[in-house]
Amino acid sequence: MDSIYFTEEHHALREQIARFVENEVRPNGRAWEAAGFVPRDVLRKMGELGLFGIRYPSCYGGSELSQLSTVILAEELGKSGFGGFSATVLVHTDMASPHIAHFGNPAQLDKYMPKIISGETITAVGVTESDAGSDVAALRTNARRNGDGWVLNGSKMFITNGVHGDLFFVAARTDPEAKGSRGISMFIVEKGTPGFEVARPLEKFGWHCSDTAELVFTDCQLPAEALLGEENRGFYAVMSNFQNERLVIGAIAAGECARALELTRRYVKDRKAFGGTLWDKQVVRNRLSMMDARVQALRQLVYHAAWLMEREIPCVSEVSMVKALAGELVNEVTYACQQFHGGFGYIRESDIERMVRDARILSIGGGATEVMLEEVAKRYE
Repeated sequence: MDSIYFTEEHHALREQIARFVENEVRPNGRAWEAAGFVPRDVLRKMGELGLFGIRYPSCYGGSELSQLSTVILAEELGKSGFGGFSATVLVHTDMASPHIAHFGNPAQLDKYMPKIISGETITAVGVTESDAGSDVAALRTNARRNGDGWVLNGSKMFITNGVHGDLFFVAARTDPEAKGSRGISMFIVEKGTPGFEVARPLEKFGWHCSDTAELVFTDCQLPAEALLGEENRGFYAVMSNFQNERLVIGAIAAGECARALELTRRYVKDRKAFGGTLWDKQVVRNRLSMMDARVQALRQLVYHAAWLMEREIPCVSEVSMVKALAGELVNEVTYACQQFHGGFGYIRESDIERMVRDARILSIGGGATEVMLEEVAKRYE
């Protein structure tokens, strides 16, 4: 579907990503699922294509494109049908690396950004803990001054790219006397830093080719230059990127819906039952058509929110609506599509079986549906 939001440059980018998905991801995704991670050569290839620096400065190898370009990336990766692959890439490009891109000082940017954009360095963000997720102010990991540097102690949970990542942006409490959201700072922690370890990889319901870990910091010694952004202002850095993260998740979900419907239309047109194909049944055609209409409506809401963000127009309500609607709709669509696949939809060799599992996290991660709806409700007051 054409859109008023996109230019020829946008369409060319979409075609480039779609080709990469068709040639590199779909033929190999099952092997990555079995291995539990996406190979580094694949990620470096994406870096070479410029897909890791879409909105980053050209001086570091970026393309300086728009928010809508990021939405295109997320939507087309969602169409791959491998949610774990989408997560691996988009955590790096849009959930972790923006912390240093937006708040890094010149020395930090010069040191890290070129390799982040090229795919040589893969990033992760450590905010979530066992008792602190969307409630960022509740985190307990702490950092205290030690001479010119810092000592980091605590743990992080459910960290995407946590096993195989190279560079971590970690939120920690730096003022124990401050209440709630105050007194939190962000730190740059390199893999291999003494006192930092991957406690364990986490097995998940879905996203099998996305490596996820629990991280532990035990008297982890960090230099002064590891502080990212202003001391005690980390909460605001985390919250500022939530908008981008939630919009990206909405675009992933829209892409996954489109792929599920494509697979299902193809299946029901071939599947014979009761003297014809399933597509011959009016109820099947109608239900698939209505789901497609709702997915197209979601896409337009995603595009509109991205358009607002590009223009720095306040859009917390719109982005929260995107995240809530997308998370619920992708679960509804993939579930219904699995139903139309019948018994085959329950077998591991079917793509839709994996997509049902992968979709489940999208109404949880990045802000649960209930949290998003409260963000909308607050703005009615």
